Amino acid sequence: MAGAHARMHRAMDEVRPTGDPDRDFARAMIPHHQGAIDAATIQLKYGRDERLRRLAHAIIVEQRQEIAYLRTILDGPSGGPPHATAAQP
Repeated sequence: MAGAHARMHRAMDEVRPTGDPDRDFARAMIPHHQGAIDAATIQLKYGRDERLRRLAHAIIVEQRQEIAYLRTILDGPSGGPPHATAAQP
């Protein structure tokens, strides 16, 4: 578990700020979520508590989905959707 934790922190430290807080957040969250996947995988390999094993399975599925979503956002146009404005008369 310590190795997975160290890898996560190394990967997060490699994410250099761009000045765009949205992109920086998304880029930093990918290794953070990968760290959760790595920890859950270790739980599945060595853990015995069935409740925690079920949780580990769910974590893997959910974190993979979130990583995919973050990558979709990063691959798309920056800035997100325009803010809604009041209707013009």
